[in-house]
Amino acid sequence: MDSNLDALALLGLGISSFVLVSGCANMALMAALWLLYMSLVNVGQIWYSFGWESQLLETGFLGIFLCPLWTLSPLPRGTPTSRIVLWGFRWLIFRIMLGAGLIKIRGDRCWRDLTCMDFHYETQPVPNPMAYVLHRSPWWFHRFETLSNHFLELVVPFFVFLGRSMCILHGALQILFQVVLIVSGNLSFLNWLTIVPSLACFDDATLAFLFPSGPGGLKDRVLKMQEEEAQGPRAVQTYGCVARRLVNLAMGVLIAGLSVPVVLNLLSPRQIMNSSFHPLRIVNTYGAFGSITKERTEVILQGTASPNASAPDAEWKDYEFKCKPGDLRRRPCLISPYHYRLDWLMWFAAFQTYEHNEWIIHLAGKLLANDAQALSLLGVNPFEGTAPPRWVRGEHYRYKFSRPGGRHAAEGKWWIRKRLGPYFPPLRLQDLKGYFKSREWPEPEPK
Repeated sequence: MDSNLDALALLGLGISSFVLVSGCANMALMAALWLLYMSLVNVGQIWYSFGWESQLLETGFLGIFLCPLWTLSPLPRGTPTSRIVLWGFRWLIFRIMLGAGLIKIRGDRCWRDLTCMDFHYETQPVPNPMAYVLHRSPWWFHRFETLSNHFLELVVPFFVFLGRSMCILHGALQILFQVVLIVSGNLSFLNWLTIVPSLACFDDATLAFLFPSGPGGLKDRVLKMQEEEAQGPRAVQTYGCVARRLVNLAMGVLIAGLSVPVVLNLLSPRQIMNSSFHPLRIVNTYGAFGSITKERTEVILQGTASPNASAPDAEWKDYEFKCKPGDLRRRPCLISPYHYRLDWLMWFAAFQTYEHNEWIIHLAGKLLANDAQALSLLGVNPFEGTAPPRWVRGEHYRYKFSRPGGRHAAEGKWWIRKRLGPYFPPLRLQDLKGYFKSREWPEPEPK
């Protein structure tokens, strides 16, 4: 299985790298990328359970129809971009933003009383250094942020249907909004991905300044093509052109049909977010931060080599993750658009119990065996180069940003924390044999 997953990922990386470097793509290559990522998402289970996986698949599906069937010309003469595809992207950004706005208004009272931003920067999944600064903004600035969020997610999306100028304004505002989100948090590749359908709000005239206008340049070639088509006789429709129009029309009908349950969900007072109503994930429902956690809690995994976990002299050492808060003196990281999936899953686990997140016990078993693949997902292994720990436990802490200029910040601490209690009790590898067997998990072999 590992080899198969690696092969899928490497093949997708190779195809997407070719498209990125060459600036050329066709339907065959884009369909291959969509199928490869669909395969990963379908087998990825909780590892690929994030809402932006479906958003990437829907964006990729629409991208298939932007391209000619076979040719790799960067400016294919016979395959102009279909308006149906452009409106597919506009419909996507409309649903993304409106869904996010509606789930907030319906989900958490703090969005309605404009206090959510008082907590968001500190409690978001993986804060970055700017979040540390923005968290201490004055109350009126947080109210302005929340009002602006409601305007951008509940009002601006309708601009896309109000003519060219308003559609361009919509695209510009949404891109600016996503840039602000990128700067203020590590929300994986979500915000970068959301910029993509926003580009469909701009027409050629709006984007012309991005391209050189010299002889032989892309803009010059497009103008010549337009002049030839305007002056010459009307081109005869080939079977290929007719077939392509029929395919685009069928795609538009498909999206319209699959949008029915999505629209009903948007209108429903019991709206759900980040869900698909069919296995191919072509049209999905989206949303983000329907509720805001008011306190940040973290699960800190610890191990000890002591034979007795209850001994007063047992030395417990912390495992550090790649990016999520742990060491109080470690500066919040800056990783967007990269996605540390385990760090995000630990954030979800922290405000639930380990019974709701059995995978964390599986991870504990891997740590008890010094499993190299599991440890590669962590930042610091306190038992590197030594025997594996005899016991592993999970401790539950409340984390808060230190106050800039305060005592803790002067000591080099970005965070302060208070222990809440155990998350799961000390475990030995032999204690987990029955647990692993009952779930048909392979038993870790100590290394």
